Amino acid sequence: MTTTLDLSAAARPAPASLPSLAGLTFEQLKAALVETGLVDERKAKMRAEQLWRWVYHYGVTSFDEMTNVSKALRNALEERFTMARPQIVERQLSNDGTRKYLIRFAPGVEAETVFIPGVGRSGALCVSSQVGCTLNCTFCHTGTQKLVRNLTAAEIITQVMIARDDLGEWPTSNEDRQITNIVFMGMGEPLYNLDHVSDAIEVIADSHGISIGRRRMTVSTSGVVPKIVELGERTRAMLAISLHATNDALRDELVPINKRYPLAELMDAIRAYPDLSNSKRVTFEYVMLKGVNDSPAEARELVRLLKGIPSKINLIPFNPWPGSGYECSDWDQIETFAEIVNRAGYASPIRTPRGRDILAACGQLKSDSEKMRASERLKLERAAQEASPDSTANTHLYGEGTNLA
Repeated sequence: MTTTLDLSAAARPAPASLPSLAGLTFEQLKAALVETGLVDERKAKMRAEQLWRWVYHYGVTSFDEMTNVSKALRNALEERFTMARPQIVERQLSNDGTRKYLIRFAPGVEAETVFIPGVGRSGALCVSSQVGCTLNCTFCHTGTQKLVRNLTAAEIITQVMIARDDLGEWPTSNEDRQITNIVFMGMGEPLYNLDHVSDAIEVIADSHGISIGRRRMTVSTSGVVPKIVELGERTRAMLAISLHATNDALRDELVPINKRYPLAELMDAIRAYPDLSNSKRVTFEYVMLKGVNDSPAEARELVRLLKGIPSKINLIPFNPWPGSGYECSDWDQIETFAEIVNRAGYASPIRTPRGRDILAACGQLKSDSEKMRASERLKLERAAQEASPDSTANTHLYGEGTNLA
């Protein structure tokens, strides 16, 4: 049974008139203190380090909680900044433990964030980098929503902070953490928002704050070729490629950005990604579409295409959504495909669908502004139940460094 979580005080929106300290990079935090005249430039680094710990290590939402900061400075900060989170419009809990958050950053600016337990070392958080998407991948629900705008680094970072609020993950600890992996593939194409994605990774990775290592953060792209190497140079994050086809004709149809950056160019960019090795493999995502891309011949072509690239292939059973024209491949067909890839020496886990009942699974994210009717949701849940295999033998949960949607 799907549960909608109770909304608490944390769901109250931040005051629109005040900028938030939560979400700033360290340099931005220092600059804000100096520019507002609150701190002398000579003391800015020390004060910024104090505030940084309160914001990102302890996750406080009130200046009153900053006990080693003078009351006068706390009062002055409260007049100029806020610590409130963006508004949580809805929080849903799947029957498999997946949590989905619909977050409103501004009027008409909403994005979804998903926490999936049992992924990587403990659990993965799938964050959005845009509201909507321009790529129009034909199997993806998010692609049916027009792009509203890029999310700022602060808006990306606060998705992590909201999830940690909800999971009780403050202060930061290396023990019993639930969010150990971050994957940049909620709504949107991260490489069309690389500046903000890069800043967000810098903050999330900082060892004095949220402290999630760069190799536990994965950025997934549908193939924005000119930005792939730059992503590696700026972030040192793991790379995932939303592939889904092994030839240009089919990929042009499924992932239209392929018309601009065809497979040969994409594969050259991937081979140039910094520090590729067996310990830093590229994850290729391949959604299994019945009668479209799931034949043994295509499995063999996939092996040929990836030759020489340290790789892992995530096989993703298609997750249905209202109006989609595709069906999930039969389970026997998926296992046959996986066996061919495995025999060639590539790890090819079959991803167990998670959060389907709350539209939180791969390719299902879409903001509340275009919410489906209850009758459509019921149809989707029935379709998901029919598509689920009777046996989960030889299947795997999402692996470390994989993206989700």
